[in-house]
Amino acid sequence: MTSAHGTSAHGPYGQPQPAYGTTPGHRNGFGIAALVLGILAVVLFWTVFGGIVLGLLALVLGVLGHRRARRGAATNGVMAIVGAVTGALGLIGSSVILAAGVSLLNSDEFKNYSDCVEHADTQAERQQCAQDFDRDVNN
Repeated sequence: MTSAHGTSAHGPYGQPQPAYGTTPGHRNGFGIAALVLGILAVVLFWTVFGGIVLGLLALVLGVLGHRRARRGAATNGVMAIVGAVTGALGLIGSSVILAAGVSLLNSDEFKNYSDCVEHADTQAERQQCAQDFDRDVNN
């Protein structure tokens, strides 16, 4: 089989040649995906989906991409590592925020505030509950 320029589209032993600009057998998908997901995890760490889910995916894909690069099956080992690290940072940041939120929701001050709001009949009473909660938390 010959191309428009008259050269063979097959390499030695009848194997097809790779397209121009590609390297045979080098797949870069895990490293690229890890980097993109890691950046998104760092940017969206304040959300459960962004920090935990995307961070965990970036970490797993980064490790898989780095392993593939160590074997010589990919060319983007550094990109995979950076994706894994940024994913881990997003995961850690989101976990800290989640732990702080759970701690606040389980606090006595929040339970008192919740009870106060449930028994408040007017907007003024609800505002007083909020002021009391703010005072309790800050002291």
